[in-house]
Amino acid sequence: MKKTIIIVIVVGMLGWAVYDLILQSNNSAAPDNEVSEQEESSFVSSQGNETVVNEKSETATQAAVGLNVGDMAPDFQLQTLAGETTKLSDYLGQRVMVNFWATWCPPCRAEMPDMEKFHQAKDVVILAVNLTETEPNTQQVQNFVNEFNLTFPILLDEEIEVATSYGIRPIPTSFMIDSNGIIQYKALGALNYDLMVQEFEKMK
Repeated sequence: MKKTIIIVIVVGMLGWAVYDLILQSNNSAAPDNEVSEQEESSFVSSQGNETVVNEKSETATQAAVGLNVGDMAPDFQLQTLAGETTKLSDYLGQRVMVNFWATWCPPCRAEMPDMEKFHQAKDVVILAVNLTETEPNTQQVQNFVNEFNLTFPILLDEEIEVATSYGIRPIPTSFMIDSNGIIQYKALGALNYDLMVQEFEKMK
């Protein structure tokens, strides 16, 4: 009887020792697994955040094409009075003033001497888009250029397609466009020399 009790106790103690050994082994392994899962979760989360940040930074550098300040100026192509083809995108990398005007417009006439002075004084590209469809003929435009001794390109919008795409209502209307092609300033009405210079110097 005593032998049986001793055997039961020994077997019980042995069983308990084995159970305790297995339990300790599992507990010590668990933190490693947890850390591993956390690290994996953290890595996925980090990768996810990085992707979002990259997408945002890429989006920030890609302005939408539009007519408001901060938009990419719509590209266009027109013939100049000299018979050359000119595109706005040809001047990417330079600061540009796009001006919509006509010879019969008194504010345009008042603005032109300041535009010529601005063109001579600053490293600016001026694209003066004439609403040619509203003119009697192109000779009238040439006479105007001669009268004011204009040296910047005069673009002929013969069917007012560009003026329409730019939503031009009053003239003159001017857009100051930075070297990245982004509209930085929009003026409805005539500008004077000081304001032209002021807005030009804000741009890069």
